Order: sequence, then structure tokens, then C-alpha cells
Amino acid sequence: MGFVLAACQAVFDPCLTTSVPELVEDADIESATGFELSTQSVAGLCGGLLGPLVVDAGALGGVVAVSAGAYLLAALLVFSARFPGPTTAAGATDGTTQDQAPIPAPAPTPRTLRQVLAGLPFIRRVLVCFAAANVFTTAVYVVMPLYTRQVLHADGSTVASLEAALGAGTLVGSFTGGRLPGRPIAVGSACLAVMAAALAGPGLFAGHAAALGSMAVAGWCVGVIGVRFVALFQRLVPTADKPGFFAVMQALLGATFPVSSLVFGALGDHLTARTLCVAQGAGLVPVALALWWLGSRADGAVPRPPAAPTRPLAPAGESR
Repeated sequence: MGFVLAACQAVFDPCLTTSVPELVEDADIESATGFELSTQSVAGLCGGLLGPLVVDAGALGGVVAVSAGAYLLAALLVFSARFPGPTTAAGATDGTTQDQAPIPAPAPTPRTLRQVLAGLPFIRRVLVCFAAANVFTTAVYVVMPLYTRQVLHADGSTVASLEAALGAGTLVGSFTGGRLPGRPIAVGSACLAVMAAALAGPGLFAGHAAALGSMAVAGWCVGVIGVRFVALFQRLVPTADKPGFFAVMQALLGATFPVSSLVFGALGDHLTARTLCVAQGAGLVPVALALWWLGSRADGAVPRPPAAPTRPLAPAGESR
């Protein structure tokens, strides 16, 4: 069941991300991306808080029923969503009627995934950096339960509170990431460095408060990085290549999760949870340095986000 759900999500997420630039103006991509990522953070936060309650109240049957109901509700909402098509906007701007609608240009020939990545060397290197970082960041879902049991000597409610802190931090980062000054590479490398210190913190300073603060700061960094780099990819990747590119991005980053789980799960049989926390932080340091070095070499390839328009895009009294 987990495999099937993950496969469906791997199809859904690139479709959602690809649709963002088709629905908003270029200057609003950061805000729209932050909103998109914040919905995932809210879902993770609610799941972390409600999950233990559902397990205690209804055991396995309750979990299956609530999960199935949530997926059915999501399917109905997605099916009922309607957005204005691009032909409506074109007719409003060039004065043509429905009978005189312009003939759409032929769609470009889709390129293979290999061709897409071959034409984007800078972005390809950035993706490799984040895939390496994901090996250490996603290990938090293995390390947190071990830390709770070995160091905090607590139960599942404490794990839920740590996951809630992670989700809350990611939510805040999703909303504030677009407002931070600096180019995406500089912001991303700084956030990776901060995340390295945050993840290593509970290993150096044991305690419930240290673990909560660590998860909140790490989640904030994840939210900021997600907003800034997804918005960057929206601008740098050609429109025709976006579906394939975001599918590759989802596959590359998703492939690190089982690798991280297996590696840190095996290490957890031989090392203490505090040592694993320090290992997480130490593993992110070279990735942050590599991303910073990459940005210093290709600084001109990273565009600045455009300023918000200061005047209406349509004349007064005319709908957009």
C-alpha cells in the first residue's frame, strides 16, 4: 500500500508544481510556490498531531478509514477545481472573438529526460547537491524515534511533538522564504549550514527543548530552500520541459529517502542516537560548501526575481 501511495504522489506532485507558472504572473511565482509548499507543510503538521490520536482511538481500522476518506475528499476537490484557460486571456487582449480565435501554435516536440537534463548543466548540479543533502535530512524520520527512546526515554506523543515542530518550521519557512534577500544559491547554502548546526544540536545538547528547537529550525530551512529553488527552476527551465524536469526532480529526491532510511537504520543498530544526530549535521557541511562553490562559479546564470508590477496589467474597468 505504501508503494502504491508513493507512486501516485510521484505522479501528482510534478503536475501540481508544473501548473504554478500557468496560473500566476511571473512576479508572483515565489508567493504561489510558497503557498503550494505550505499546504504540504500543513498536511504534515496535522498528520503528525492527529496521527497518534487516530491510532489510539481507532487502531488500524480507524487509520485506514480516515486515510481513505481524506484521499477521496482530495480527489473530489481536484476534480471540481476549475481555472480560466489561456485562450480566454488571449481573446481579451487582441480583440478577437470566439469565432475568430487565433490558431494555436504547434506544440514543440517533447524531449527525452536525458536531453532535458543535458541542456541544464547548472540546474543538474544543483539537483545533485540537494539529492546528497536529502540523504542526511530525511534521516530525521529514523533518528527522531531512536532519539526519543534512547535519550528522552519518552513515547509516541513526544515523536509527534517533534514532527509537529518540524512541520511548523517548514510552514513558516514556506511563507517567509520568498522575502529573504539574496540569490537562491547564497540563501540555499546558508540554510544548509544552519540546518547542519540544527540537526547536530540535539546530539551535543541532549534534551526535549533542544530537540524541539532543532526540528523547528531545520523545518524552517527546508521551507525556505523549497520556495527559493522551486521558483528558480520555474524560471530557468523551458516551459515545454517542465513536466519532464519536475518528474526527474521528484524521482531524484524521492530516491534518497529509502537510501537514507536503510543507511541510518543500519547505523542505528550500532551507534547511539546522539552520534547519529552529529553525523547528520556533519554530512550537510560539505554539501553546503559545494552549493556555495557552485553558485560562485555560475552567479550570472541565476536571475533575480522580477519586481512586482507597480501598475495594473489591464485598463481600469476591464477584467483580466
